[in-house]
Amino acid sequence: MEPKGSGSKRRTTWLDRGARWLLAGIFLYACLPKLLDPALFANVIAAYGLLPTFLLLPVAIVLPLVELLAALLLLMNRKAGLWLTAVLLGIFIAVLSYGIHLGLDIDCGCFSAEDPEHTAFSGLRTALIRDLLLLIPLTYGFWHSFSKLSTQHGEQR
Repeated sequence: MEPKGSGSKRRTTWLDRGARWLLAGIFLYACLPKLLDPALFANVIAAYGLLPTFLLLPVAIVLPLVELLAALLLLMNRKAGLWLTAVLLGIFIAVLSYGIHLGLDIDCGCFSAEDPEHTAFSGLRTALIRDLLLLIPLTYGFWHSFSKLSTQHGEQR
């Protein structure tokens, strides 16, 4: 017989793993095209008007590398992956909100420099909604991580 609650514990572990894999998959899918053509991604970043010209290419190189690092940390079940993903999503949500506020009609640059969602769905709003929805698996990952930590230290839930 299984101990009481072990089925739900296994289920939450799989849900946590699924949430992390989903986030990691999205971040991997997003970073790879940008890593292959950083100059094109730098042009997308320039369209937001937030950075001086000399920072565009360095950011276009570093940002996808940070996305890759976040994905790898998530896949390795590291809490740092959750924190890095949270920081990245916070930045992305802020930048997208800024672009919407200004009324920019540009490619969000989320998945590549030629993101097809821009022409199909008015890029920035759809990207913002998607990023806000990504907070759901991220929040679950944090909840699972912290609830697992509290039960390891003998605290009651």
